[in-house]
Amino acid sequence: MNSARVQFHSNIERVRALGGVGAAVTSLTTAAVDVSDIWRAQIVLIVSALDQFIHELTRLGMIECAKGIRPKTDAFLRFNIPLSAVDLALNGTSYEVWVGETVQSKHSWQSFQDPDKLAEAIRLFSPIGLWDRVGNELSMNAKDVKTRLKLIVDRRNQIAHEADLDPANPGFRWPINEPQVNYTIDFIEQLGEAIFKVSV
Repeated sequence: MNSARVQFHSNIERVRALGGVGAAVTSLTTAAVDVSDIWRAQIVLIVSALDQFIHELTRLGMIECAKGIRPKTDAFLRFNIPLSAVDLALNGTSYEVWVGETVQSKHSWQSFQDPDKLAEAIRLFSPIGLWDRVGNELSMNAKDVKTRLKLIVDRRNQIAHEADLDPANPGFRWPINEPQVNYTIDFIEQLGEAIFKVSV
């Protein structure tokens, strides 16, 4: 399951590198050059990195449950598998194919950004009370962790779905700055690490 964590950190490095481009442009030009869309892109990409991480962690965790490496959770046992996947399993196809591809297909249209949806995904392979455990890892209470994540996802949605336009000021975008974005990236990285530590 460590491959999911490695990919998560690789995705984070790409997000940070994009910020480096913004910082370089800022240092080489005047304030007339607006780099705020680079920061907006970082917010979208860091939430995407978390979403992809949870998808992959869940897929790998469910393969381990199916193989008997991890205990099967109640949510795992309730997960619907199509007969086509059962047929593959009965014919000796590897778990990576019949479980992995089924999980990937069934989750392909879902996003694991909302705290409740994210916790549902983790329950498919780990029985822990996710947010209490993550809160302990981050020295925060569970409610504050979930609230912070929701605010980040809401901000991402403003950017991705509303062009980050402020409805109270037509033609103007919501303000954004480099420290705010760096804080967001740091939090998502710490959150992903905590999720990995407590669930794997």
